[in-house]
Amino acid sequence: MRILVIGDIHGGLRALKQVLEKANGTKNDTLIFLGDYVDGWSESPQVLDFLIGLSQKQECIFIRGNHDELLLDWLQSNRDNPMWKEHGGEATVLAYANVDHVTKQKHIDFLKNLNNYYLDSSNRLFVHAGFTNLNGVTHEYFPKMFYWERTLWETAMALDKSISSEDILYPKRLKLYHEIYIGHTPVTKINKTIPIQMANVWNIDTGAAFLGPLTILDVDTKEYWQSDALPDLYPNEKNKKEFSLKNFFDTLSSIGNIPLSLGEWEMTGNPAVVSDIVKNFEPLVVEVK
Repeated sequence: MRILVIGDIHGGLRALKQVLEKANGTKNDTLIFLGDYVDGWSESPQVLDFLIGLSQKQECIFIRGNHDELLLDWLQSNRDNPMWKEHGGEATVLAYANVDHVTKQKHIDFLKNLNNYYLDSSNRLFVHAGFTNLNGVTHEYFPKMFYWERTLWETAMALDKSISSEDILYPKRLKLYHEIYIGHTPVTKINKTIPIQMANVWNIDTGAAFLGPLTILDVDTKEYWQSDALPDLYPNEKNKKEFSLKNFFDTLSSIGNIPLSLGEWEMTGNPAVVSDIVKNFEPLVVEVK
């Protein structure tokens, strides 16, 4: 029996089905989902339907993500949340336009019963974002931190690799569990698209909400499988560009003298001189004609 952990899905049902097939998933596998099942791509209701059906066939552990909590709030209250809509919620609202009341109630029940974290018998912690209490998840004073915080991953990334785990300066949170599996903060922010280990923290969010693939990882062997990049699976949907300041300035530097390039564009009307900016950073650029 394998224990497989799955990263943030963000409404990408096609990616989920594809990567399960690539992993040769069977009913004997235990599937641990790290949350953020919704928001981003167009099939959030269908993802929840699929997961509910899957849980009736095999052992599934569903962790709560921040986007799942935001959807639950909207389904229960119908409150407008502009910030949520700007970060993937708009696609979810549109997707629920033709979903009947009975199905919505099933989704509400599913979202209410998500786990804040899962700790297995091998002292491996599975949580969407992290935790803040130095004594561990059972002492967390603010439960929302399980699916909102980012300091655990930042701490693991910034850790001096030369420091021994026995050193007084070694972060206590990283000594509590054998391994910690998280999503929430896509590794595309550090220009990666595969699962990344920092200290004992494994980040499985490979950017499915944006330009990356969806990932499944075997927690025992560390073998992993990935879907195609989500924009390739949803070619008719708006491209989910994830802005990186470093990439932006690297592109500007590669072009050369930006004021001169923009001046040439203004004088000649030739968009080729700024094509790299338009191509790579479309959200920042007014249409060039």
